[in-house]
Amino acid sequence: MVSPFRRHQQKIRAQMSGAAIKDASTAAPPEPQGDTEAGREYAMIRVLLHDDLRKLADVASIEARNPMKAKMATAYADWIEGALAAGEQGLAAQDEILVTNMIWAIDYRDFDYALRLGAHVLKFNLTLPERYNRTAACFLAEDIATVALEQHELVTLEQLVQVNAMTVGADMPDPARAKLHKAIGRAYERRADAFDPTADNAPAGGKAAYAEEALTHLQRALQLDSNVGVKTDIKRVTQMLNKLAEAAATGAQ
Repeated sequence: MVSPFRRHQQKIRAQMSGAAIKDASTAAPPEPQGDTEAGREYAMIRVLLHDDLRKLADVASIEARNPMKAKMATAYADWIEGALAAGEQGLAAQDEILVTNMIWAIDYRDFDYALRLGAHVLKFNLTLPERYNRTAACFLAEDIATVALEQHELVTLEQLVQVNAMTVGADMPDPARAKLHKAIGRAYERRADAFDPTADNAPAGGKAAYAEEALTHLQRALQLDSNVGVKTDIKRVTQMLNKLAEAAATGAQ
């Protein structure tokens, strides 16, 4: 077990690891310099990370690997908190530890943590390991959308909307972006189906407001990828909106 003193050291050295970023839109920052205390700390923790990655590679079952990742992640929490604190001051370094933990968090379904790390990764244009062959923005959008489409109860509408806002200007293949819009559209439709007009957070437009958002995202998904599989969804939401419009017209008479 790492002592509280070592944990504090890791956090402080992570805060010292970043360089000032003037323009994060052009290229990823360098890794921490190896001839500094922060760089040496980073190298030591990365040795542990690579050892953990080897342990995970020895396990064939994805179902078994994911809880291992959640347990392993605790060893990196203090370094990551320091790196995030540095980011708040406009300082960052290319950080395999932080990036890998973002990926793991998606795998073990802690999406709030994944998005917190993802915001730092995107802000400073950090890159994923080469084996992923995708940008961080594409990875976040596509992988979180995939989980939402397969197990929608694990991802909230608010988290999906946050992913979309974080990645809206990023370049990625159209099918990846379409998958995210499909997931958001279906989440809005579920929100419309469960609409409670007495709820404190009920939108001004009522159930129709959710349905209209659903239709907007589903149509955008289809526009981006004709094979995304939303035509039935669009038909269903359109019918919902037509019924709501008819009911409103009848009530106004």
